[in-house]
Amino acid sequence: MARDPLRRRRTARVDPPGTLPYATPDATDLARRLTGLPGQTEVHQFNDRGLDHGAFIPLMAMYPAADVPVVQLSMPTLDPTALLTLGARLRALRDEGILVIGSGFMTHSFAVFRQPELVTHNRAFDEWAVDALSRGDVDTLADYRAKGPGAAVAHPTAEHFVPLLLTMGAADDPASAVSAIDRVVMGNSIRSLQLL
Repeated sequence: MARDPLRRRRTARVDPPGTLPYATPDATDLARRLTGLPGQTEVHQFNDRGLDHGAFIPLMAMYPAADVPVVQLSMPTLDPTALLTLGARLRALRDEGILVIGSGFMTHSFAVFRQPELVTHNRAFDEWAVDALSRGDVDTLADYRAKGPGAAVAHPTAEHFVPLLLTMGAADDPASAVSAIDRVVMGNSIRSLQLL
């Protein structure tokens, strides 16, 4: 639940230690509804946790006034197929105007900081993902470890890529992806997508 103010320590060394408050309106009723969604993966509700940085950082950019109710779902698995299925379970909520966000990076590699020449792997992965997205090729994206060029560098771990699969599962049209943000920051693609 995001009802209580979030307090997280900043990690940037240039700023003195502090907190980032992001208190959103109560979303208890929606959270209760999510625990009752049909499916094999059980959903548990915790009311005493603030939002993770993967949720509040994009929300702070999108809704700086923190005026929208927020329910954060922790990823129950990193399995692409299970996340597509969970996304499909959330699809009906979109008909009610509920926004489903999968937060991560199109590439998330700290290796490029030490070896800038590895940025070519990130570029190749980003271009491959954009092509697969334009075709709505969910199966190819789900098999990103084997099919994505440079995947081992672009995503040494799964948690920054697979949220995309949850949102694709929730989309009415997986081929509807439009790049809302197309930028590279410190060698990593922070591409942001909208899906219908």
